Amino acid sequence: MDISVIIVNYRSWDSLKECLDSFKEINAKDYSYELIVVDNDSADGKLENFKTEYPEVNFIKNSGNNGFANGCNTGASHATGSFLLFLNPDTKIEEGVLPQLHRTYKNNPEIAILSCLQVNEAGNYYKQRNLFPSFSRFFGLTRAVYRLLKKKSLERKFEIKNKLFYPDWVTGAVVFISRDWFERVNGWNEDYWMYLEDVDLCKKVVAKGGKIAVTIEAAIFHKHGGASRTNYKTKAITKSEVIISKHVYISNHFSGIKRPVLHLLLILGVLSEKIILSVLLILFAPSKAKLNFFILKKLFAYYTNAISNNTWLSKRSVNYQKS
Repeated sequence: MDISVIIVNYRSWDSLKECLDSFKEINAKDYSYELIVVDNDSADGKLENFKTEYPEVNFIKNSGNNGFANGCNTGASHATGSFLLFLNPDTKIEEGVLPQLHRTYKNNPEIAILSCLQVNEAGNYYKQRNLFPSFSRFFGLTRAVYRLLKKKSLERKFEIKNKLFYPDWVTGAVVFISRDWFERVNGWNEDYWMYLEDVDLCKKVVAKGGKIAVTIEAAIFHKHGGASRTNYKTKAITKSEVIISKHVYISNHFSGIKRPVLHLLLILGVLSEKIILSVLLILFAPSKAKLNFFILKKLFAYYTNAISNNTWLSKRSVNYQKS
């Protein structure tokens, strides 16, 4: 098997159907691939229907809603391909994408992780000029100032060469990696339940001398947020988990005085923002006020747990559950 396509699903059945249907249009002559869908225990009765409708797909029922990283690792453990393509369920593939990724990866041995262009519903391409978080650009304002001051050098950094450009990291929506590299970095880090696990994976690869690249010769449709923001409750949970994953990333990738300073700045910043929004929006946008209050409540519970149990991990994290 050349390529194992691994898709992690949690109640994203409509998007997943479109994704799987797009593979039916592919005529793979010069390469082989398999489709693996890891369902993170959606528990809504739809998995069996999908197994019947798509008998060519290897559906794996996970032990729980264990997050993206765990779902990816679970899928990889069942994969037989020499190369792994991790794909979001809210994507759609077109003819030529798989062989182009495969060919580009093999022709550029410096590449450890390869992605491609991503286009949204409006036909616009996502910006993929991603930089690793650093102490001086961890937050939005300082990051914007950094990009402004370093505009010319960043243009050179992201310059397209041989139809490739090299960001620091690529989104987990489209990650093409060899099995050798995947095993070399021990796969996805299950400290993360959702968000920043893609940054962490790329960080581990770069630390071992690999490069992250995006090819402009292939594009995949990606409905941004389609798999994780389907309703109010889900939106509140995911927004909370973004903050939590930032703390996990700080804990994993910063040391010395930088680590506690960043933790403190993040806590003060997010709590101040949510308290202010929860109060100010009550009269003008009560639904948004309610959302911010719910996020605030979850974060207070998280910080209380972090102090009492001496861990920055989310309770949803597989590694938290193992500790």
